[in-house]
Amino acid sequence: MTTALISHDDCLDHVTPPGHPEQVARLDAVLGALEGYDLVRVKAPLAAEDDLLRAHPKAHVDAIRAAAPSEGWRSLDADTHMSVGTLQAAYRAAGGVVRAVDMVMGGEVANAFAAVRPPGHHAERETAMGFCFFGNVAIGAKHALDHHGLDRVAIVDFDVHHGNGTQDLVEDDARILFCSTHQSPLYPGTGAAHETGVGNVLNVPLPGGTGSKAFRDVMERVVLPRVDKFAPQLLLISAGFDAHEADPLAGMNLTTEDFGWVTERLCDLAARHCDGRVVSSLEGGYDLEALGASAAAHVKVLEERGR
Repeated sequence: MTTALISHDDCLDHVTPPGHPEQVARLDAVLGALEGYDLVRVKAPLAAEDDLLRAHPKAHVDAIRAAAPSEGWRSLDADTHMSVGTLQAAYRAAGGVVRAVDMVMGGEVANAFAAVRPPGHHAERETAMGFCFFGNVAIGAKHALDHHGLDRVAIVDFDVHHGNGTQDLVEDDARILFCSTHQSPLYPGTGAAHETGVGNVLNVPLPGGTGSKAFRDVMERVVLPRVDKFAPQLLLISAGFDAHEADPLAGMNLTTEDFGWVTERLCDLAARHCDGRVVSSLEGGYDLEALGASAAAHVKVLEERGR
């Protein structure tokens, strides 16, 4: 058993306008930081249509496909832009998470990290937003339930921004537990504690300036016990690293070591309930040095646990 790293060169062809924080260099930084790791390296397939349709209506998938430009950029909103390579990259990103689920559930690897872009946790049922087009992790969760016959899948999202898209895609499905820690107030303005879905959503908004001690405390007191009680058969992670103290888009003060620590704690729960089955997917993180170091700390734990 080992750890899979799932990515694809097509994810580098999603080119955003100059100065945009969700840039090609992000994935280069992550892959560069993982070069020396002992991982099973797998090319992300294109997502199957039925997997996309588990999370999004056909009208949304058709609209994203129709919006793809033949040259230059097309802006879906002030933050979310499509280049010639974006559609293919978005299909690879969603397909990469599904492939990760299949590999982990099939016993090919112990756990997996999908180093893909564009990210997914802001993509709502019918709205691309926040740099995101399809709900990659939610798609992976629904695939696990429907294709692998699971009853309970948990998603933990520690990106600094609330995963409004993931919440929108799963909040009516009691088979999926969604837990999010995020800075508030901050984009996209959702994720209040009273947003609980059908009892399957746990939002833990944190004030700007939150550092290691407070983050670890809320994880240990609130988030981890909720996941433990749910006893998932598969654990998915929306791995955003923009709560790092160096990140330019937010104001939390986590360190690289905090991302290794939270990965350890989540792997402990996975070992207890689901034979260590963890699938993680890249979300945010916009300081390139901090992003690379934090992703490396995260994957180092997965690699160690996957041996």
